[in-house]
Amino acid sequence: MQKIKKAVVAVAGSGTRFLPATKSMPKEMLPIIDKPIIQLVVEELVEAGIEDVILITRSTGKPLEDHFDRNRELENNLREAGKKKRLKKIIRLSEMANFIYVRQCPQYGNGVPVLSAASIVENEPFVYVWGDDLVKSKVSFTKQMIEDYNKSGHLMIGVQEVPKNQVDRYGIVDLEEGSMKLKGIIEKPPIDKAPSCFADFGRMILNQEIIDILKNTALGKGNELWIVDAIRAYVKNGGEFYAKKVEGGKWLTTGDPLNYLKATLEYAIEREGIGDELKKYFQSLK
Repeated sequence: MQKIKKAVVAVAGSGTRFLPATKSMPKEMLPIIDKPIIQLVVEELVEAGIEDVILITRSTGKPLEDHFDRNRELENNLREAGKKKRLKKIIRLSEMANFIYVRQCPQYGNGVPVLSAASIVENEPFVYVWGDDLVKSKVSFTKQMIEDYNKSGHLMIGVQEVPKNQVDRYGIVDLEEGSMKLKGIIEKPPIDKAPSCFADFGRMILNQEIIDILKNTALGKGNELWIVDAIRAYVKNGGEFYAKKVEGGKWLTTGDPLNYLKATLEYAIEREGIGDELKKYFQSLK
């Protein structure tokens, strides 16, 4: 079985919910305290043994490239100021992985980044990640997925249980009884017709078969190319695809201002030197 060493990260969204902050900056560069969202995503991937991080960008993606590149002027300033710890953190950014930047194909939909990276991940399994989805866990969730893949060889998608009254907000997985094996995925089902309470999110292990299916998948809702349509076709054709729950943590989306703030607080409350004071501050609010 081939080892998974590559990850495709979708960071080509327009971030319209965060305008004007995202007018000239990718939303994935918004900070979670002192690290941009994308850095936390990459750290999760690197902890899982990913060596090649393929970022699928759009025209405003240069700040992403700059973040993971060397900045000699800043390094020299930190070195001259004797700020060795900060210097080490800055240099580490460019050494975390082999970063590959690909401009997204001129289409829309979350299946497009996979096709944009198709020639780089050809004939090997890879991780597919949405750049604005965080998974805060004791052990990298990507590592958890890869370990499962190494044992079973199954393709999979990350899921998290959500309240029954919220299933109409997400893609909900339909599972075989008593199993995490997928029968299908239903986008935003009516509450009374949801097949489960497990919502899917942006962590997947895919392979060449999914790419081949995507190449022949018709545009779906909103005239866009959707990865779930390819997964459905894969399962319908007899492929085995599994849902994977987060162990020892949880999924945190940052796709809109409210959930972004919630995610920031989740990290801040546990941050040494910040968490305790933050809790006191909230307790003082009336």
